[in-house]
Amino acid sequence: MVRIYALAAALVTVGFLGWTGWMVLERQGAGDDRFAACRQGQTGGADIGGPFSLLDKDGNTVTDQDVLTGPTLVYFGYTFCPDVCPLDMSRNAEVADILEEQGMELNLLFITVDPARDTPQIAGEFADNVHPRATGLSGSPEQIAAAAKAYRVYFKKQDGGDPEYYLVDHSAFSYLMLPGTGFADFYKHGAPADEVAKGAACFLDIAASAN
Repeated sequence: MVRIYALAAALVTVGFLGWTGWMVLERQGAGDDRFAACRQGQTGGADIGGPFSLLDKDGNTVTDQDVLTGPTLVYFGYTFCPDVCPLDMSRNAEVADILEEQGMELNLLFITVDPARDTPQIAGEFADNVHPRATGLSGSPEQIAAAAKAYRVYFKKQDGGDPEYYLVDHSAFSYLMLPGTGFADFYKHGAPADEVAKGAACFLDIAASAN
């Protein structure tokens, strides 16, 4: 009987030590994320972003490697959007200006989810009007769908109504992408510019210190 109790106690101890060790490893794994203190939208490790091939305002084919050459806020929307897209892009432009005052450079990328109306020229001009460091891209429906899938963006044209003045339902997140790192974090529609700038600055500071 004593041996049974001793064996049970040993098993409990081993189990406890195993659980404790697992917890330590898990915490160490979380601690390996050098950007952990910066994240606002999620805890890191999300599979967001990837290769894409689209068209710039001059009709030239560009890839993610051509346009994501520096820290960039990537936004999917459309130029006919009555409220959400203009507000988000204006907010992102303000974020870029705030960071510029702090000596940091942030680029903006607008990718349309409405290629039927947003030609490459229209998407490009829209971005030009938002900010000097903003780039607008369009492409074929297949190219747009592939880019949206890479960023896990939802979009769907509303059925019915005027065939020329329709609305497009879409997710509204701004994705912070960093060269050499990829996806860093996302910022929701309505998040204040100073809050987004604070989060982005944290990433840019850490990324710069590692170089």
